[in-house]
Parts: sequence; structure tokens; C-alpha cells
Amino acid sequence: MPRRADISPLSRLMERVDAVADGAPPPDGIPTGFPSVDELLGGGLRRGDLIVVGGDTGAGKSALALAIALRVSAAGRSTLFLTAEMETERVLERALAIEGRARIDDLRRGTLDEGSRANVGAAAVRLRDNALRIERSPAPGTAEVIAELVSQTRDLQLVVVDPLQALSAGARPRDEELAAAVQRLKTVAMDQHVAIILTAHLPAISRERQDARPQLDDFGTLGAVRQQADVVLGLFREEMYQAGNGVEGATELIVLKNRNGGMGYADLYFYKQWMRFEDMLDPDS
Repeated sequence: MPRRADISPLSRLMERVDAVADGAPPPDGIPTGFPSVDELLGGGLRRGDLIVVGGDTGAGKSALALAIALRVSAAGRSTLFLTAEMETERVLERALAIEGRARIDDLRRGTLDEGSRANVGAAAVRLRDNALRIERSPAPGTAEVIAELVSQTRDLQLVVVDPLQALSAGARPRDEELAAAVQRLKTVAMDQHVAIILTAHLPAISRERQDARPQLDDFGTLGAVRQQADVVLGLFREEMYQAGNGVEGATELIVLKNRNGGMGYADLYFYKQWMRFEDMLDPDS
């Protein structure tokens, strides 16, 4: 019998295909915890991929990325959340609001009622026991430092970098610098065999255009997101453009690019007071 090291990549691939056909989960797959999103992406995220989530200012990109990180880590998968726009305590505050279904303002003011305080306490216990690390992102323009940080974390499966724009140090034209950061993070994902979620502000979206849903061209960065990302997701909340009409909270997560799968969108619901997204088809997920 040949040694494992002597088995060709093609043979290993066929072993994996047969195992999945027999009911085993894909070995490089990472379910997001949102059933509609996982179905849309063919089982979830994949290690080695760069996934970019973009949307208008205030659409909830950071909240969704954090929600995915929380669900992935709760399933026992080692996850690193790197934030450049908030202190780690603020991210934890959001995590408690999401997991405890508590109003973020009540958390900040210490005005939780008895039921909410119990929910937040239970959420804090769950957060202590899961596999999520939250850290400040290194100084601006440090995609290389992020690569080193990721390489030093054993068994890491998912990294969230929030947001792309924080990786600009102003050392050269901004679009060039951000394009280089996107390219470097894609290399990190492949070299370290991790999935990387990168959030991106899309300030170019005009609220006057006929369809305000994100498009690939909105990402800019000299086309680096279009070229380098394996999956590009656009976050669209209709209430930001047409208040009323019963659309409050309704959210579309649109697949704008999927290198290894299909297109389409998933319906989510955003509870703004909790900073919490839920799956419309499985709201208790």
C-alpha cells in the first residue's frame, strides 16, 4: 500500500469527493451558521478563499462579519477577528448584544432589565467558551503584519479583517495600496489554508441611482477585488433608500462573484437595536 505522502493530489481529491458523497462534511468547508447563505455558497466558506463583504456606510458589514465569526467559533472552529475601527471591548459589547439579543444602548448605559441581564450573562458564558479571538488590527498599511499574525496562530480556520480601508497607510496612491492589500490577503488565505473575510466600505454607491444594490464596480481598488477575491458579497438593506413600506430590517446578501459556485442572494433580517442578523428562512439559527 502506498504511503500517504505518495498519494497524488488527484487521488486525494477523489477520496474527498467520495467521502463527501457518503455524507462526510467537506474537509475545507466552513459553514457560516446562516443556512440560506451556506446553501447559496455550496456549504459555506472554503479555507484558502478570500471573501469580500461590501456595502454602503451603515449597512451592517461589520455586524454581519462578527455574526459569522461568532457562529463559526461557536461550532468549535478557531477564528480571529481583527478590527481597525473599534477597540476590542467595543467589539465584545457588540457580540454580547448580538448573542444576548440586548439593546446596544442599554448595554452601554447599564440599563438592562432583569430578563435582558440574564440573556447577556448567558451570552457572556458562551463567549468565554468559544474559539473566537478578537484583536486590534495592526497599524494601517500592514497586510504583511497580518500575514505574520495569522501564520503564528495554530489551527486557525477563519480570519475576519474589518475593514479593507484601514489597510491604507497613505504611503502611495490609496487605490494602489488597497489593491496590494487585497492581493496579499488572498496569498495569505492560500498559504495558511484559512478563509479570510474582508469587509469593504462602498462609498461610491449613489442613493439616487435606480438600483442601489452593490455592484462589483463599486469596490474600486483598481479591480483587485473583482480579480483576486474568490467570493464577493454585497449587503443591501432597502430601508436605507426607501424608508417605510414595510421593508425595515429586510436585507439581501447578494453573491456578486463566486469563483467556485453559483450566484443569487440570501434573505436576511437585521435587528438594528441588537446589531443582529438572522436568516429569514431559519430565524432561530
